[in-house]
Amino acid sequence: MSTMLRLGVASAVLFVLTSFAMANEISPSVRSELAPTGKLKVGINYGNFLLVTSYSPGADPRGPAPDLARELGRRLGVPVEFVAFDTAGKLADAVKTGAWDVAFLGAEPQRANEIAFTAAYLEIPATYLVPAGSPIRSIADVDRDGVRIAVSDKSAYELWLSRNIKHAQLIRTQGIDASFDTFVGQKLDALAGLKPRLLMDVTKLPGARLLDGQFTAVQQAIGTPKSRDAAAKYLRAFVEEVKASGLVAEAISKNAVKGVSVAPPAP
Repeated sequence: MSTMLRLGVASAVLFVLTSFAMANEISPSVRSELAPTGKLKVGINYGNFLLVTSYSPGADPRGPAPDLARELGRRLGVPVEFVAFDTAGKLADAVKTGAWDVAFLGAEPQRANEIAFTAAYLEIPATYLVPAGSPIRSIADVDRDGVRIAVSDKSAYELWLSRNIKHAQLIRTQGIDASFDTFVGQKLDALAGLKPRLLMDVTKLPGARLLDGQFTAVQQAIGTPKSRDAAAKYLRAFVEEVKASGLVAEAISKNAVKGVSVAPPAP
């Protein structure tokens, strides 16, 4: 390697490291907005088994989201307190009560009025499961008159479907398990969900199948209350660093989560 090339590589590495270091400096305003009580209150949705792989009251939650939350707390130098919810909708709504300082949830326009989101740190494809003998062959076939779709209310993919479905009827339920039970019990035409979960559900229903492709990819991000500008800026830099440094990939691998991918860098 030539001297000029070595100097160029070294300069590039130094620039990246310096940029990350600057992005993660903890100013008093950042710390006061992220941990106003002296601890970082982190909202998590234990109903999403891809982000929270293990949860029980009184025990430390496990999964990519808790791992990244602990890393955030470590950098801030404050303890982490997890505030758990069983659905994404309840987690998002809790921003109105100040229940959490940061939350790990899908970034959707309906939530952005009250929550400042980072770019995505990971993506999860969403598709449909259809029952045995269904005439529905493709995702495009689902949005037709008379088609009934079971979906977990206020999930990120339900919010997407609410904006985009024009003809089919959405049958909303409280939680992912309830959407599966309703799909089966009411003999609905399709079950909307995250592909990794549907890959588990399809094994319970002989002849059922997943439709190829995806109708959306849920952008899992970190949010903070809209008014906390310094916190939002810090979190955006934090997410880009943990993606680039491999920490997100490590959290996915460590927790043996399948069917998700690290989100690309923010534009």
